[in-house]
Amino acid sequence: MFQRTTAINKLIKLTQRKRVVQGGTSAGKTFGILPLLIDYAAKNAKTEISIVSETIPHLRRGAMKDFLKILDWTNRFKNENWNRTLLTYNFENGSYIEFFSADQESKLRGARRHILYINEANNLTFEAYHQLAIRTSKYIWLDFNPTAEFWAHTEVLKEDDSELIVLTYKDNESLSETIVRDIESARDKADTSTYWANWWKVYGLGEVGSVQGTIFTNWESIDKIPDAARLVGIGLDFGYSVDPTAAVAIYKYNNQYILDEIIFQKELSNREIANLLKDYRVMIIADSAEPKSIAELQSYGLKVLGALKGKDSIVHGIQLIQQQSLLVTKKSINLIKELRGYTWATDRNGQPTGDPIDILNHTMDAMRYGFSHIIQMPGYGKYVIR
Repeated sequence: MFQRTTAINKLIKLTQRKRVVQGGTSAGKTFGILPLLIDYAAKNAKTEISIVSETIPHLRRGAMKDFLKILDWTNRFKNENWNRTLLTYNFENGSYIEFFSADQESKLRGARRHILYINEANNLTFEAYHQLAIRTSKYIWLDFNPTAEFWAHTEVLKEDDSELIVLTYKDNESLSETIVRDIESARDKADTSTYWANWWKVYGLGEVGSVQGTIFTNWESIDKIPDAARLVGIGLDFGYSVDPTAAVAIYKYNNQYILDEIIFQKELSNREIANLLKDYRVMIIADSAEPKSIAELQSYGLKVLGALKGKDSIVHGIQLIQQQSLLVTKKSINLIKELRGYTWATDRNGQPTGDPIDILNHTMDAMRYGFSHIIQMPGYGKYVIR
């Protein structure tokens, strides 16, 4: 159900051409901006609005999904107005809202528009933003979680026609009590390590943080898996109600490995997991902490083994993966998010503990399980395959 939140009431007061919306997790940034754009398009004939993000899969799972929800909740959605091929919604008055990704070069340097909205702007380059901005005649909206300072701070906010607003979860009254408790639990941990202090600063308070000690920097994204790539294994991390089940397919391509997120979903039964993986005729390496789940998957005909972790196995597994050249499919949204945020844990004095953070690591664990079987290197990965 659509709810007019404090976030919306704050956003509607912005007047400058460039509107920079910085905020923590669940602050209502996207759900605040989208209804304003819908309203503007409906009331101002022949308005052209572009909503842009890093990739099309990112848009489909984020801003586009929320956009269609809002239209439905406000009884504005008309099926005949939604072009699923062009990803464009047309209004009766000649206005339209289109969705495209920043990796579509022709779109960046293509047609002009009246209003631009870049969702999760910190995932785009300044050049991509600049090409879009110079082709926008009226307003520009940018939103993001402030994990670190980037071009919105160093370039856009230095311009006279820009303004900044900071939103937090407290501006979003539509959140359930459970989500609020989960967010505020980080506040209680902020004194225990620099990681939690930084997390609370960024996602709780909506303040600019810093990404320190990122573990994996040896990867880049690709559009699709080449035909010549060979599937060599799958890593599987079990979850259910609290944590998602995550599965990562690993392909060998020349001297590189390609990673493709194939499962990232909560509340999947083992039978549902088996159905999702049944067409991948390759060895699946899963967390051996779930022997019953492994046995059940085996009973459905899957080839599944458990990766047993020995002393320092997590760190050894990380070191093993760090030595590889990795390519990640752009549709692997959660895998990319975790790769960007997976860091070394620190103590309250900011000193590394030698272990990775134990949060946002579902695809990271799945990837590590898969590599434990695929690559055998002396002195690395003290895994025992059962």
